[in-house]
Amino acid sequence: MLRGSKVGLRARHDEDVPILEAELYGDVVNAARAEAGPWRPITPGSKESPAVVDDKEQGHVPFSVVELDGGALVGAATLWGIDTHNRSAHIGLGLLPSARGKGYGTDVVAVLCHYGFVVRSLHRLQIETLSDNAAMLRSAERNGFVREGALRSSAWVMGEFLDEVLLGLLVEEWKPASEETP
Repeated sequence: MLRGSKVGLRARHDEDVPILEAELYGDVVNAARAEAGPWRPITPGSKESPAVVDDKEQGHVPFSVVELDGGALVGAATLWGIDTHNRSAHIGLGLLPSARGKGYGTDVVAVLCHYGFVVRSLHRLQIETLSDNAAMLRSAERNGFVREGALRSSAWVMGEFLDEVLLGLLVEEWKPASEETP
C-alpha cells in the first residue's frame, strides 16, 4: 500500500466494487461530472463497471483509497493515460460522499504524485477538471500543480457545456510531503 498522511492507496478488492458502484458511479450527477462520457446504468457484477479492474491494462492504474485510521474505503484514485515514451500521465480521484471535505483529496493527489514521480519515474503529471470543481482545484494546487489553461465549453455535462481547467506538474517542481514547508 502507498501511504499518505491520512489515506492509503491499495489494490482494488472485490468487496470495494459494489460500494464504489453504488456511491460513486450510481450517483448520476457525480458520475456525469467525473466521466468522459454520458452516464449509463451498469448492472451490478458487470465486467463493464468502471469499478472493475483490468489488471492487463498497462496504461491505467486504479487504486482504492482507504483511511489509514481504520482502513475504511473512502474512494477511488487512478493514474491513467500513462505514456512511457513521454513519461507522462493523468491523475484522477473520486471520494465517497461521506469522505468529502476532510482533506483526503489533497492527500490522494500527494500519494499519486509520489507514485507517478518516484515509483513510475514519470516527468509530468496532468489533471483535467471542471472549472467549478473547487475541491479538486484546491487539492491540485496545494500539491504544486499549475493552471496551464482552460478548455472552453469542452465537457458536455447534464445538458450543458462546461469549461475544464488543465493543470500540470513537472517532477522538478514537485515537493514531496517530507520537503514541504508548513
